[in-house]
Amino acid sequence: MPAETLSRFPLAVIVAAQFLGTSLWFSVNGVGLSLGQELGLTETDLGRLTMATQAGFILGTLTLAATGLADRFRASRVFAVAAVLGALMNGAFVLVAWQPAAALLMRFATGLCLAGIYPLGMKLVISWTPRHTGAALAWLVGMLTLGTAVPHLLRGATLGLPWQWPLLTASLLAVVAALLIRALGGGPHLPPPGPKKPLREGFAAFASGDFRAAALGYFGHCWELYAFWTLTPLLVARELQRLGAGEALVPWLAFLVIALGLVGCVHGGRVSRRRGSLWVARAALAVSGLLCLVYPLLGSLSPFLLLALLLLWGFTVIADSPQLSALAAATAPRDRIGSTLAVMNAIGFALTIPAIFLVSEFWSALDLRVAWLLLPGPMVGLFYLCRARL
Repeated sequence: MPAETLSRFPLAVIVAAQFLGTSLWFSVNGVGLSLGQELGLTETDLGRLTMATQAGFILGTLTLAATGLADRFRASRVFAVAAVLGALMNGAFVLVAWQPAAALLMRFATGLCLAGIYPLGMKLVISWTPRHTGAALAWLVGMLTLGTAVPHLLRGATLGLPWQWPLLTASLLAVVAALLIRALGGGPHLPPPGPKKPLREGFAAFASGDFRAAALGYFGHCWELYAFWTLTPLLVARELQRLGAGEALVPWLAFLVIALGLVGCVHGGRVSRRRGSLWVARAALAVSGLLCLVYPLLGSLSPFLLLALLLLWGFTVIADSPQLSALAAATAPRDRIGSTLAVMNAIGFALTIPAIFLVSEFWSALDLRVAWLLLPGPMVGLFYLCRARL
């Protein structure tokens, strides 16, 4: 498709590429049950693979900030290269899944490449659609959510086939994402690429109270989000087991729970036009935090009620993310926005590692009470957002 045609619908192209590219993120989790049956992986082992992906993403975002790549080169070029490399690393996991150290390395490398997809996707949105950033980022983060859910959908659609199929399909989707963004190119509403800046430039925005409030809200959100997504197939499987249903439904319902975050993001973006990004972020954090608190107390009630609450949780747990990113982007220095968002992402995702470790390690012992380990995230995020005057 010609670049002129793509540039008429830049937001649609960017969010589609974000959806396709981020299908790499939880590709292994989507086949977690199959890996457990064929390779003997436990919930703790799968948690380690997820943590390796997060660690790679963190190092990648810090590298973007330290080298200035996020601001020195066109975001479209960095995105495309990262998506192709990520597809290769994700595909290589299929070859080494039986070797624990090599499998962890491939997931780490995949996370490293994802650092060139998610933060750069945010920069591309801002460069093409500077107005109504909260609503535009809502679509972007919504597609990241859908991309995160897609591995479960791919597994559901390929039940009975080898587990390698959905992983390789995710790699193919990432290559398509690279082609779309490479054809679109960068937008006209950011300064041109400039000289390298030291890593401390990415931290400079934290001197601003407004940016600091948005970032701390984002950090609290990150603590909850990826741990919840890691738990989703386990929580779904628990309720299906109580219903006497087969495991074949687990990937479909896990996909639905996570994918509802797309609806939450888009709805939150629309509300942000009337009520503002801060109001939406506070409301979403409040609801998901309340669910962290009460969900373990309801474990003996109807499985249908528990599944319904999971759907609500999936809807709200991500709805605050685009609004927090919009608040951060609005208060970050314009000439350092790529590095600033990369640093913020790195810190936020660093917090996901202990959260994922805790829920993976203690799921067997705590059952639903493991949700209480997520509660500090929404509490801290709400504390700082309720004090903010953004």
